[in-house]
Amino acid sequence: MTMLLESLRSALASIRAHGLRSFLTTLGIIIGVASVIAVVSLVQGLEHSITSQFEGLGGNSLTVRSDTSFKEAMQGKRNHLTLLDLDRITHYIDDIEDVTPLFVVNIGGDRMLRYQGQSAFTQVVATRSSWQDSRQIYAGIGRFVTNNDERSRRRVVVIGETVRENLKLPEDPIGEFIEMGGEWFKVVGVTEERGEMFGFSQDDFVVIPFSTGMAMVDDPLRQDIQISFNVRNIDDIEPIKDRVTALLRQLHKLKPGERNDFKVQTASQLTESFEAVIGTVTVVLGGIVSVSLLVGGIGIMNIMLVSVTERTREIGISKALGAKRHHILLQFLIEATVLSLLGGIVGILIGYGIGFGAAKLLPGFPDAFVPWWAVALAFGFSTLVGIVFGLMPAAKAAKLDPIEALRYE
Repeated sequence: MTMLLESLRSALASIRAHGLRSFLTTLGIIIGVASVIAVVSLVQGLEHSITSQFEGLGGNSLTVRSDTSFKEAMQGKRNHLTLLDLDRITHYIDDIEDVTPLFVVNIGGDRMLRYQGQSAFTQVVATRSSWQDSRQIYAGIGRFVTNNDERSRRRVVVIGETVRENLKLPEDPIGEFIEMGGEWFKVVGVTEERGEMFGFSQDDFVVIPFSTGMAMVDDPLRQDIQISFNVRNIDDIEPIKDRVTALLRQLHKLKPGERNDFKVQTASQLTESFEAVIGTVTVVLGGIVSVSLLVGGIGIMNIMLVSVTERTREIGISKALGAKRHHILLQFLIEATVLSLLGGIVGILIGYGIGFGAAKLLPGFPDAFVPWWAVALAFGFSTLVGIVFGLMPAAKAAKLDPIEALRYE
């Protein structure tokens, strides 16, 4: 332990004696670690934000949507979930509730929103009242669409705050009428404002009753819809998922071994799929920016080789006084590792600041998030760089002949 502490003291003294050179030596490590931490914090912040939104769907929810393979898409085929699928799931699958169909009404050409000379394109979602609970989107002013709206096919609409601003509607637009698809809709609610993400508004949409949306499309029976519902007992989620799969395969006349033309996913599976994509992105981007860590390690090795040459007589004196090879090896190895670790610490702090600063500057981007494993990985990699690239200079110093070293000028 005494030898280790003395080697550490000697390494710190040498670093302090050559402060500017030590800083320039660690600059590559600082830049590399800062880059990795900044990238990881931004990507993980995005994952943390979107994952929390998926969690709002609830652990007992299932979502069914159509699935078209790349090969089928290239052949011009598109799979659908239809009203028949919705009807069969509702009537043949027990122990489920809050069955919520949804589709985006295709608004193009003259199908835009208009109000007193103002016009705006937006996303029109046709769904039922249970959608607000599954997506955690509620009316801040007025109300959401109701079951009565659905049964009566009422021309009512719930708008997002961005739509209200684009159409220059009053602060309280309840009771106003807007034109959509050549028909007039009464505004009954404005959703709570959610802000922006990646510079895109999360409030640029309108919601209409599902039956009203079906009346607006050309072929309601072929309209592709998404279906979500809750399972009453969370322990039954996998059996019900299997039952839905078997029912839809039968309805779609799929042969044994033929791939499903739909997907049945739980909220956790949606989260896992997204996390897998984000994990891949993190590894790829982290790997690219971590190349600078190797450059920093080469810089440390070069400076340590120069240091060995400069301190040849010092090494000879130490050996003449009884220092063993492992003493010299340990001293130079600790010096290289300390340099690398200091660069890692400074890099973590700078990367943390860059990540959070960039997240604040990007409009609507979620706050950066630095996971513990990223900090541990930065420390571990910095230490590894110091050991690996400091090993050769340390070994060279340890092998010096004391007599030849004392003669060195």
